[in-house]
Amino acid sequence: MTEDAKFEDGREAPLNLGAFDAEDLEVLSSLAQDAVFTITDMAWRPQERRLAFLVNRFRWEDEGRQRHGAERVRSVLVIDNVLGVASQGIDRGDTGTILSVLSIGFEPDAADDVSGYITLTLAGDGAVKARIEALEVSLRDVTRPYRAPAGKAPDHGA
Repeated sequence: MTEDAKFEDGREAPLNLGAFDAEDLEVLSSLAQDAVFTITDMAWRPQERRLAFLVNRFRWEDEGRQRHGAERVRSVLVIDNVLGVASQGIDRGDTGTILSVLSIGFEPDAADDVSGYITLTLAGDGAVKARIEALEVSLRDVTRPYRAPAGKAPDHGA
């Protein structure tokens, strides 16, 4: 005898992932690709050694996209163990500009594989670079998914 499906079986759990090496960070980067945020959604807390972004992330991992359409979700991207932050190609005074994440990369220091730089490469030649003591990045969904305003996945010309 087969068992009927339960409501809970169809529920997709929110993401709550951590990256502690370059390979882990590649996974987070793919999930954060095309996430959008404004300059006011970015917070550098030097006393906590933390750089955080509140982003609207496209749900690349969503296997039900054909059934219910493309979705986004609000997520928190946190880089810990940050010693300093720099940016280029971003007008910090223009709080209405939408910034879009292309990738998140790690450049280790020559001395070890743990410390170095994490770079968020943004569309339009912008970047945010964090000097880190140790690689520790997390990505956590904080809202329920919602229909993507464009109604489709971002187009990369493929």
